[in-house]
Amino acid sequence: MASNDLVSVTLVTYNSGRYIKRCLESVLAQKGPQIEIVVVDNNSTDGTRDILERYEDRCLILYNSSNSGFAAAQNQAIQLSRGDWVLTLNPDVLLMPYFIQALLEAGRLDNRIGTVCGKLLTMSPDFDIDAKPRVDSTGIYFTPNLRHLDRGSLEIDNGHYLKREYVFGATAAAALYRRSMIDDISIDGEFFDTDFFVYREDADVAWRAQLLGWRCLYTPYARGYHVRAVLPGNRRALPKQINMHSVKNRFLMRIKNMTSDLYRKHWLSITARDLVVVSCCLVYEHYSLRAFGKVLQSWRRVWSKRSEIMARRRVTDEYMAGWFHYNPVSRPAPKKGSAALAPARSDTQVAES
Repeated sequence: MASNDLVSVTLVTYNSGRYIKRCLESVLAQKGPQIEIVVVDNNSTDGTRDILERYEDRCLILYNSSNSGFAAAQNQAIQLSRGDWVLTLNPDVLLMPYFIQALLEAGRLDNRIGTVCGKLLTMSPDFDIDAKPRVDSTGIYFTPNLRHLDRGSLEIDNGHYLKREYVFGATAAAALYRRSMIDDISIDGEFFDTDFFVYREDADVAWRAQLLGWRCLYTPYARGYHVRAVLPGNRRALPKQINMHSVKNRFLMRIKNMTSDLYRKHWLSITARDLVVVSCCLVYEHYSLRAFGKVLQSWRRVWSKRSEIMARRRVTDEYMAGWFHYNPVSRPAPKKGSAALAPARSDTQVAES
């Protein structure tokens, strides 16, 4: 490639022995740009560390003495990295050889593109790929009742999603972030919010990035495969901790990013969904009731983050409202050198608190 851009690939492992070797081999086999790999292990006990030791000559690896959570460990890895672009990657992802190159080429189309995502397809925990694979994610979108879902999830990959287009955000399973965006939207030095610990932290980043004027571009030319453990229909099969954090983070994300205009438009849908969430906690997931206490414990800290985000907001209410629909929303991608993003910004927008 003509550019000498360095791409930093950051991974967090926690008992990831089943996946990490094949994931790292797919990263090391990437064609095109110069890459560095930074791995933070969250005190794995399943042999993951033994596998990582074999890669210490090709990767920068940090071994934590405890499980600090995905968000905090990814922040550690990002802080250790040096690239102008950072690809966050889950250990259960397998990349095709030109995945990073395709993301990087798309990211150069406009300097307001802060995030780039590709087409992730599903695969089994044994890294088996179906003859007719299904889509895992082509970006994330938000519904009016504040659910965030993967665009195209579980659809058969039959030729959809074949053009570059703007989407709301990207799953951190494989998302390329521009370093200048990371620096711009970080709050108190944190890109991923450590109050989230795990789950929904990428949706929070996507929402914050949109509020601060950055865009996410999907490109179909970057292809990879992902073992998806968390799906809307398998909640009861998930660890209790994951479900508890899911409930907690739903409300933390709203406190930080919800504008009054968006709430006025969708308060009925939001309230109906909240009643479903609370009812499920009372009837089925008693252990998730702890989420509400954790929200209250972090209230002042989270409200302070909200105040900073709203004071720096760069887009209009109309622009943000246009992303919240029950069907996925996408917008045409710019041509090289275009200024297509400029109308979305508003320097006269009144900040909300």
